[in-house]
Amino acid sequence: MASGSQRSIATILTLLVNSAGSPPSGVLTPVPSYPSGNNALLGLGGAIVPYYLKEEQGWELQIDELRRALQAAKGVCNPVALYVINPGNPTGHVQSRKSMEEVIQFVSEEKLFLLADEVYQEVVFGEGTEFISYKRILAEMGPPFSDTVELASFHSASKGFMGECGLRGGYVELVNLDPTIIEYISTLFSIDNSTVTGQMALDLMVNHPQPGDPSYPLYNEERQSMWAMLVHNVTRIPEVLNSLPGLRCQPVKGGSYVFPRLFLPPGAIQKAKEVGMQPDHFYCSRLVEEAGLCVGPGCEHGLQEGNHHFRFCIMTSVDTMEEILRRLTSFHIQFMKDFS
Repeated sequence: MASGSQRSIATILTLLVNSAGSPPSGVLTPVPSYPSGNNALLGLGGAIVPYYLKEEQGWELQIDELRRALQAAKGVCNPVALYVINPGNPTGHVQSRKSMEEVIQFVSEEKLFLLADEVYQEVVFGEGTEFISYKRILAEMGPPFSDTVELASFHSASKGFMGECGLRGGYVELVNLDPTIIEYISTLFSIDNSTVTGQMALDLMVNHPQPGDPSYPLYNEERQSMWAMLVHNVTRIPEVLNSLPGLRCQPVKGGSYVFPRLFLPPGAIQKAKEVGMQPDHFYCSRLVEEAGLCVGPGCEHGLQEGNHHFRFCIMTSVDTMEEILRRLTSFHIQFMKDFS
């Protein structure tokens, strides 16, 4: 247990990255991605090997793209691991069983360590969408994969119903690692325990109230209320955003965020350049100044050249979300008009 999943990831990275190595150790990392893992990797002297998720296919992870990224890393770094985020942050995608099996085959062939960030597994939406853990897929694939592929699977109370995003507590499951290494990792984690409230939240997440327990009625009521709120928001947000000119939002199948794409007019891009900002950063700064809405610019998560996005959280009440969408709609229409 650690004070959050990102601390868990950073701890495992210390074992994988040879900070004195030449060339440096590399980790294949999705783009877009949550930045703290990248920062931890760079802080250890490692190298990011970017692979790009396919937005037009619902942010799909494609094996051909992994192979391209691995080839591009030759002579630049020594790739040691593949990092996947499922469900996606900030993208909101959920991997299929087929995709996950292909990933396991890929890391097996290339002898890469698999880092599976699965902290949003409790928050999955949509008919036919199912979260399946990499640990389960690996076990069901059987030998030689289940006996040889080294896997670290991360989960957290901070990213689901129990503690989003305040109560910090996470853990990592390790598969196919040498027992001596696991003992060493246990020692590392023993000096980085989460707070008492974080540990309580984590215990409740993995051992939540059951029917018949005194606390179950209230627990179930709270959970069902939150779920209804999330289902409403995850349906309503893409509906509104996709009705606006210059915005396109992929379906949100999991996680806590939407990550719509901005198609900004040349005038806005030029103005952003004049003030020394990335275009989506400029859009977000105007949004907070003029509409009082604080969202994150996509450039913070890594994007392909010429793509602009922003990220905002879906975990708020229905009434608040409707007000957010009203303000965003009004601002966006005026912004596009001002710079067209």
